[in-house]
Amino acid sequence: MPPSKQHSDERACEPFKTLIDPDQRALRGPFDIIGDVHGCYRELQELLDKLGYQVPDDPNQATPSTVRAPDGRRAIFVGDLVDRGADSMASLKIVMAFVEAGEALCVLGNHDDKFRRWLQGRDVSVKHGLEGTIEDFKREPAYMRDKLLAFLSWLPIYLWLDDGKLVVVHAGILDEMLGRTNSRVRRFCLYGDTEGERDALGLPIRYHWAADYRGEATVVYGHTPLPEADWVNNTLCIDTGCCFGGALTALRWPEREIVSVEAMKVYSARLRALGHPKVRRTQPRR
Repeated sequence: MPPSKQHSDERACEPFKTLIDPDQRALRGPFDIIGDVHGCYRELQELLDKLGYQVPDDPNQATPSTVRAPDGRRAIFVGDLVDRGADSMASLKIVMAFVEAGEALCVLGNHDDKFRRWLQGRDVSVKHGLEGTIEDFKREPAYMRDKLLAFLSWLPIYLWLDDGKLVVVHAGILDEMLGRTNSRVRRFCLYGDTEGERDALGLPIRYHWAADYRGEATVVYGHTPLPEADWVNNTLCIDTGCCFGGALTALRWPEREIVSVEAMKVYSARLRALGHPKVRRTQPRR
């Protein structure tokens, strides 16, 4: 690699070299927490605009100098930026630009993590929308592999914020897990309450962890697409299935105001009905 190109690639990865601690209780809002994007870039543009964020129309022009949050606010993405929608790379570019500008934070989703492993050359199953993300990626310049790897490897598995009053995570978290980052916590944050079982469609069987949540911190999460954002105990799921023709949803915190934009089309056929998973009747294996 020519020295100039190597230095350019290193600069592109520089913002994502210092790992972020999930414990960010000293960081206070107001925040705009945005649900699973899944490559729905146009809906993301529309939602950000509705929330008052400055976003370039061309995703290739998304840089730290061309994006801006409303004064005093910051966006937080619940992960699953890629797969299923029309443009995963555009979605990644806009989120990375906001993060680099210090105008947003993001947690890791299971689809993001799978794409990260594919970028590393690891053996993953190319389905559930990953095939489209890979095709998008192949049109990108060579340096994007290192930048995307740096970004996706940098993302925390959850964020504990606002003096401990707020947690943002992709799939779920239990009160006892806060402050921890071991392998069990990581799996729960990325996949929710599962035990490796699969249903007749070959999809992981999930359990409704929020039905038993009694923590003091409000947990905002995605991963499980619902017909509309739904409060259960002190948790809110804001995945409203944009890629399935639903909507892209945000929660304004601390106002607790729901803001949504409808999907422009159905990008991916859903394999099971939208809604919360079943409530667990037995204690999970430890």
